[in-house]
Amino acid sequence: MTAPKAIERIVIVGGGTAGWMAAAALSRLKNGHNIDIVLIESEQIGTVGVGEATIPPFVGFNQLLEIDEREMLAATQGTFKVGIQFVNWGKQGDSYIHPFGNYGYEMGGISFHQVWHRFRQDGDRRPIQAFNLETMAAHFGKFARTQDYQRDDLPPMNYAYHLDATRYARFLRSYAEDRGIIRREGKVCDVTLDGETGFVTSVTMDDGQAVSGDLFIDCSGFRGLLIEQALKTGYEDWSHYLPCNRAVALPCMREDGSPPAPYTRATAHSAGWQWRVPLQHRNGNGHVYCSEFMGDDEAHDILVNNLDGKPGAEPNFLRFVTGRRKKFWNKNVVALGLSAGFMEPLESTSIHLINTGINKLVAVLSLDGITQAQEDAFNRLTGKEYNGIRDFLILHYKATSRDDSEFWNYCRTMDVPPSLTEKMQLFRSNGLIFREDDELFTETSWAAVMMGQGIAMAGHNPIADAMAGPDLKHEFDEIERSIAHLVKHMPSHAQYLQKYCPAPPL
Repeated sequence: MTAPKAIERIVIVGGGTAGWMAAAALSRLKNGHNIDIVLIESEQIGTVGVGEATIPPFVGFNQLLEIDEREMLAATQGTFKVGIQFVNWGKQGDSYIHPFGNYGYEMGGISFHQVWHRFRQDGDRRPIQAFNLETMAAHFGKFARTQDYQRDDLPPMNYAYHLDATRYARFLRSYAEDRGIIRREGKVCDVTLDGETGFVTSVTMDDGQAVSGDLFIDCSGFRGLLIEQALKTGYEDWSHYLPCNRAVALPCMREDGSPPAPYTRATAHSAGWQWRVPLQHRNGNGHVYCSEFMGDDEAHDILVNNLDGKPGAEPNFLRFVTGRRKKFWNKNVVALGLSAGFMEPLESTSIHLINTGINKLVAVLSLDGITQAQEDAFNRLTGKEYNGIRDFLILHYKATSRDDSEFWNYCRTMDVPPSLTEKMQLFRSNGLIFREDDELFTETSWAAVMMGQGIAMAGHNPIADAMAGPDLKHEFDEIERSIAHLVKHMPSHAQYLQKYCPAPPL
């Protein structure tokens, strides 16, 4: 058996958010290892700028790189994000927030929403949102980090960022190049494979130069230049479950002078939904839609008519097929970002999947060479992650009573994966939510979307009925009081940004 070839050079094909996140993270290998890391990108190839909203694990990615949060947010026009507001999803006129923190906390060994339901059946009419810090902060436009109020009796603030993805890639490029990453300008026009192993041995650029490598990271976007065009890996199409296949994106200024909200907004329309991502001096906007039920012109008009100001650029139309590669690591190619798959930006998971892909790569990487065990583990774990996120996204479309368009009639009646059907049935019966292994979305995430879109609990865990006495009621009430106290004394989101990380004017 031939020993694996040692990794002496890593080649990243493609820049953008995925490429420069990978480069920045892998630059740590330069400390103590004689390894070359090269990133190839072309200024002539635009990036897909829909990844402007993130989720809390992304904060940890920046901390791992020891990036100064203030500096990064100022450079990227960044704001804070405590959750996502969903408008018109369960039915028209509805609105709810999927928060980043938990409802209350576990009580008596069972989830808070079980105890809340028990009190509600006893006549307590307080909505469950009153027991969540992030939801209440979003409602009042407030924000503060946990570090700003170090007290054990107050709940932590869980947050992520809104940021300009193009500026973030530029920020990471500077970070990575300062740490020895080599950038090559140009397009890749050819890929050379080893005739015996099928591994990629080099890529040829449009100026005729060949760039060889031992491990290649494909960040070439939807094209999948290495993972698909060269290695023919195959694609698992999820259009049946996630039928939207088009998007149009536009930035705009906030002409009404309103401050940036500390949450992303996703508003459902007749054949898809619209995102609003508030940055410090503008909003990022887009309309995701299904071409079977809506044309490009209509989608564009709906977006423009629902902006907070005039468009600040020409519309950027995107086409995609929801799904994932059949392998994310194939031979000596690892796909990250859009080259690995795409499940639309509904829950801001695009950048997250880049982040976790990098984490898995770093965890299994050995500079002694590539083994089948590494490839298999990476693919198995990444596949499970994609499947879990897929089910959560499908829930938003399936759990609706909307019947005002053919699109929503399709979504409401479509077959869904058995794993999602089971989750919905268990919650509907008595609020049970079983999370698989270390899946991304928490019990609160599932409960927020299901209750927010009309799936009501018929009952609750019987343990909640066995919990009684004034101490339980006092503890229950104290959660709400602590949250209300904290939110009352927080600065507004705009005030916090101005003091903490003000961005220069555009």
